[in-house]
Amino acid sequence: MEKKYKRLKPIPNRKIRYGEKLADLMENFSTCLVVGVDNVGSKQIAEMRRDFRGKARFLFGKNTLMRKIIRDYAKRKQDAKFRKLADLIQGNCGFCFLRGDINELRKEIISRKIQTGAKAGALAPDDVFIPAGPTGMEPTLTQFFQSMDIPTRINRGQIDIINDEHLIKKGTKVGASEAVLLNKLDIKPFYYGMTVNSVYEDGVTYDASVLDITDNDVAQAFFSGCAQVAALCLGIKYPTAISLPHSTLNAYKKCLALGLKFTKYSWTGLENIKEVLENPNAFIAATAAPVKVDTTEKTEVVEEESESSESAGNAGLFGGGSSDDDSDSDDDSD
Repeated sequence: MEKKYKRLKPIPNRKIRYGEKLADLMENFSTCLVVGVDNVGSKQIAEMRRDFRGKARFLFGKNTLMRKIIRDYAKRKQDAKFRKLADLIQGNCGFCFLRGDINELRKEIISRKIQTGAKAGALAPDDVFIPAGPTGMEPTLTQFFQSMDIPTRINRGQIDIINDEHLIKKGTKVGASEAVLLNKLDIKPFYYGMTVNSVYEDGVTYDASVLDITDNDVAQAFFSGCAQVAALCLGIKYPTAISLPHSTLNAYKKCLALGLKFTKYSWTGLENIKEVLENPNAFIAATAAPVKVDTTEKTEVVEEESESSESAGNAGLFGGGSSDDDSDSDDDSD
């Protein structure tokens, strides 16, 4: 019997050119960011390609086509490290090939966001609240608010929302009614832009959140691990380089406690401990910082008070002049 062979369809030229372009980028770049483009328009992508020209190169396409090209390229080069890049292609994503500082370019990509309105069926990245107050809508649309359980009132020929309303919760899908209401109120609650999901760097892949780790975070994690290892070694009484300082300090404390019971044998450290135990208040007073009191203002106030008291003593009974003035007035009356 004759075998029937299926006729293979010719590969379109656009797919061939796309494969050559992706293979050329993988050949010339060793670092690639896998970026997410959910709710990102073609105009925004074109603007980012223009702004990042010379720094990075963006490439987008169908996931199945990109995986096929990458696997064929890895098979042709006999290098399995490129297969890791194919495993990162998930969802609505693309590639950003770059040279230079990954973290700096990632921050620039994330910072590019555009304010847009809510679309029905899209997941809300943030909570959406409607402020209380006038809406500018006609009273005939009150039934529209009633269907969404939003309390309203009619004021000066328009609909007013009585209280602030939590319209959409984060992570939920935007309904058709919510999208129409936000559109009529001219509210654009969401900011959309590219997100960096993963990083491919010369055969090594990792999540983009690793770039947020600072040197302080690494040092803190290292010291925390050292403390746990030291506690474990002390608990099982197994000496190591990490637990040795703690073991030495604990042994010295026991030597001090034993030395306090001796009367003839002593050393410098023990003498200091004895002095502290005999007169602890003296060391507290010595370590306390002296308080400086500004006495200049007080002396000026005292001098002013003394002058005012002298003038009051020389005054008459009813706040008049002195006694000499009174005698002169009596002589004039005579």
